[in-house]
Amino acid sequence: MTSKNKPNIDKSSDNQNKLSWWQLSLLGVACTIGTGYFLGSGLAINIGGPAALISFAVAALGTYLVFDALSQMTSEQPLEGSFRSYAKKAYGGWAGFSSGWAYWTSELLIMGSQLTALSIFARFWFPNIPMWILASIFAVLGLSIIIAGTKGFERMENIFAVIKVSAIVIFIVIAALALFGVLGQGKSQPAFPWESFFEKGIMGLWSSLLFAFYAFGGIEIMGIMAMRLKKPEDAPKSGKVMLGLLAIIYVCSLILTLILISWKELDTSKSPFMQALNQYPLPLVPHIFIAILIIAGFSTMVASLFAITSMLVTLAEDKDAPKLFAKQVMNRPFLAIGLTTIGLIVSIVLSMLLPGSIYEYFTTAAGLMLIYNWAFILITSGKLLKLNTLGKVKRITGIVIIGVAITGSLFHHTSRPGFFVSVGFLVIITTITWLLRKKWKKKELSTAS
Repeated sequence: MTSKNKPNIDKSSDNQNKLSWWQLSLLGVACTIGTGYFLGSGLAINIGGPAALISFAVAALGTYLVFDALSQMTSEQPLEGSFRSYAKKAYGGWAGFSSGWAYWTSELLIMGSQLTALSIFARFWFPNIPMWILASIFAVLGLSIIIAGTKGFERMENIFAVIKVSAIVIFIVIAALALFGVLGQGKSQPAFPWESFFEKGIMGLWSSLLFAFYAFGGIEIMGIMAMRLKKPEDAPKSGKVMLGLLAIIYVCSLILTLILISWKELDTSKSPFMQALNQYPLPLVPHIFIAILIIAGFSTMVASLFAITSMLVTLAEDKDAPKLFAKQVMNRPFLAIGLTTIGLIVSIVLSMLLPGSIYEYFTTAAGLMLIYNWAFILITSGKLLKLNTLGKVKRITGIVIIGVAITGSLFHHTSRPGFFVSVGFLVIITTITWLLRKKWKKKELSTAS
């Protein structure tokens, strides 16, 4: 693929300002830390009890194994479209088509829920403004960053990354001060819940693993951005640093939360970190955490917008989507951005109109579809990479961990419906893929001849 045909958001930056490995790590942090961690961690604790800490450690390992495989493929042969292009190279047109469209669809549904969450957070300050107006404002701001191009996206995400990491570090510092009595006496007596650590049992731990994985969602975006590395061989290093940092600050902040407040008192609709600090005379804490939640949710939403627009252009370049979506106007894929915008509007409308529980099933299903893609990354790596014994063990371990997380969704009422909805999405995509199989066979035959 020539540089003329590269499906970048901003083609003018193709050969300029390439990323260093640490810049990709920073982007990975920005794309990963979001409401899945600041809010979803409370749900993981509710389902698995304090033992959810183990789930986060296991999810961090599983995420590392996935990105390690993806980064090795990127290092050996950088391809636009990342995991979708590697799937196509390994297994043919059906794999690239289904992987790309499954990712596009799932991210759109997730973004609808992110915009709904952002609107709820913003109503803390603007209670009289309708949610659809707030959601629309966030959507327009996000699309504006995408239209600004790759450079603008990277600058904004770097700023967001620093803010989000700083927020977690500040929480850890304030929580440590509270633990040592500097902030006075809270409502709960600080103590780690050793006695109730495994109160939810193995089934609770098993079911919580899926929600721990959600806190690490975003590595696929790192795979797409890895194309802009100065040295593609540095991709594995970027992932190790990023995931190592996240694993440490995630586990440390969750341990402090479990010490400061009883896990049985946590409200899953609120951030567990804000609830832990609300016990102390810190009047600015609610406002600070609302700001952090908005920044985190908006940052991951923008990253998803960037990724699925890039993915759509790649699909169009490979004729797995209408070719017009690859067309560039003023170095921007405005038609692809337009389709993403339409999908985003539909997602917002669905999130506002559908009953909450039903829409949660769709977003849970969308999250599962992302993890299915992670499993396929590991499967693909087995065909494209020459793995040594350790590499094969890591690949199988990653597949097993993801399989455990997926099957765990069947054992809790919160995630079970979403699992079956995700299967429904897979059936639809598989059916469309099957109908298009003749087209790919003809294309492969003409290419071979």
